[in-house]
Amino acid sequence: MSTITAPRAVLADDERLMREQLRSRIAEVWPELQIVGEAKNGLEAVELTRELKPDLVFLDIRMPGLTGVEAARQIAQLPDDDEWVMPEIVFITAYDQYAVEAFEQGACDYVLKPAERDRLAVTVERIRKRLAQRSGEAEPEGPSPGTLQQLLHKLSARINPQSAPRYLQWIQASVGQTIQMIPVEEVLFFISDEKYTRVQTPTVEALIRKPIKELVDELDPAVFWQIHRSTLVNVKAINGITRDFRGRQLVGVRGLDEKLEVSRSYTHLFKGM
Repeated sequence: MSTITAPRAVLADDERLMREQLRSRIAEVWPELQIVGEAKNGLEAVELTRELKPDLVFLDIRMPGLTGVEAARQIAQLPDDDEWVMPEIVFITAYDQYAVEAFEQGACDYVLKPAERDRLAVTVERIRKRLAQRSGEAEPEGPSPGTLQQLLHKLSARINPQSAPRYLQWIQASVGQTIQMIPVEEVLFFISDEKYTRVQTPTVEALIRKPIKELVDELDPAVFWQIHRSTLVNVKAINGITRDFRGRQLVGVRGLDEKLEVSRSYTHLFKGM
C-alpha cells in the first residue's frame, strides 16, 4: 500500500454540492491525495471501498439507506490481505457537540459542514500521521484498543436512539450433544470459520452458528476487542502480545497455550503495548 507518496480516498455524501465543495477543499490542503471514487450513499461507499481498497474514506454521517456510521461498521468487517488493510475513516457531519466530543477521542476524525480550510488542514495532518504510522515512518500515537468500535456504537445510538445496543449476557451454544447457556463474561474469545463460531471459556469449548460480524454488534466493545475479521477476544483474558517468525502479532490468552493472530488491520491496536 502506498500511503505516503500517493494516498487514495473514497468520498461519500448524498449531496452532490457537498461532495464537490469537499473535493475542492481537499485539493487545496492535500493536493497529492487522489479521490478515486465517489458514493451517494452508504451502500455505495462500502462497495467502492471493497472494490478500490483506498487508504482513506470520507463518510457523511447521515445518508439514506445506510448511514455513514453503519457503513463504517461494515467497512471494518471487510477482509484485509497482504496489500490492504482497513482504511482510515473521516466522518462528515453538521455541527453536533456529542459527535465532536466523541471524535476528539482520536479513534477517527471528522469534517464539519461546510468544510473549512483550516479545520480540514487539522484533519489532514492527523490522517497523514496515521498513515505514516501504518508504514512504519512514524512512532505510534493512535487510539487505545477498541476505541473505534466503541465510538461507532455510541454514534449509532446517538443517530438512532431506538437502535441503542443491548449487549448479550448469555450465549446459547452446543457442547457435544448438549446445549448450554454460557455467561458472556466467562468467554475468553470467539473465533470463526466458514460455518461455525467457536466459543472458548476457561473450561468449555462450544460452537454457535453466529458469525463474528453479528457478534461485533451484540457484544460490549469495551470488553471484546476485534483483533481479526474472524476473532473477538475478551480484554480481561489477554495476558501478552508476542510475534512469530513471520513478524505477525499473536495475542496470548490467560490459562491457555493457544495464541490468537492479529490481522494487519488491527496491529496498530497494540503498538503501544
